[in-house]
Amino acid sequence: MSADEYNATVIQKILMTPGLMTLRVRPDGEAPAFTPGQYIALGLSSSEPRVKESEPDPTIYKRECLVRRVYSISSSSVDKEYIEFYISMVRNGQLTPRLFTLKQGSKLFMGPKAVGMFTLDEIPEHKNVIFIATGTGLAPYMSMIRSEFHLQKKRKFAVLHGASCSWDLGYRDELATMDRLTERFIYLPTITDPAKDPTWNGLTGLIQPITKSGILEEKTGLDLTPENFDIFLCGNPLMVDETTKILLSRGFTPDVKKEIGTLHRERYW
Repeated sequence: MSADEYNATVIQKILMTPGLMTLRVRPDGEAPAFTPGQYIALGLSSSEPRVKESEPDPTIYKRECLVRRVYSISSSSVDKEYIEFYISMVRNGQLTPRLFTLKQGSKLFMGPKAVGMFTLDEIPEHKNVIFIATGTGLAPYMSMIRSEFHLQKKRKFAVLHGASCSWDLGYRDELATMDRLTERFIYLPTITDPAKDPTWNGLTGLIQPITKSGILEEKTGLDLTPENFDIFLCGNPLMVDETTKILLSRGFTPDVKKEIGTLHRERYW
């Protein structure tokens, strides 16, 4: 695919760190409808440049082609002006080092349809929800929160988000503000490398021991049981797998094909 076949435009790019950004993309035509939690493809030609901080592309392209990957949407489904993505750079990756060269006004490919079952659609309206994420695994939760929080008058939401340092905690200010404004929303950020972040005075450590520590029960005022919560896991596969074991021991059940459980998982490699 050549550049004249691109069908979307970058309207805003915010670098949170050199390897972490939000990208707002406007399709040339009508924006595809999506359910919060779904993902959609982005793509660039293999001939596009890579940022200098990246490693060489391991792929040898025999001819120009479209390099594409799917990314979870982080924007509200109500907003039709753009679709937002929360992206971290994989330095030896095929696409993200190219995406990080984009600027406001740059063109790219965006898929025509959003897909995915990692949504709130099957969660009973009375159930409280805990979102657990590492890194950019927070993206689908931002879409759910931005789209649906104001519609839920009784449900409690809690977000447990882990990153290496505080500057890697994307959307921190937005989530902390929500935490201050309402008792129905709890935000629990944690970092794993406090030695590099000496001014940090919040939680430290991995998601897994924090899940077992009792702080979720303390902050929500409810026992961590499938009767009280549905739990979403998204991010590092090791975190997802180990936290799954902890929650299975608490009686949570994972989704299996069309059987909807109380534990819902996405792995970000």
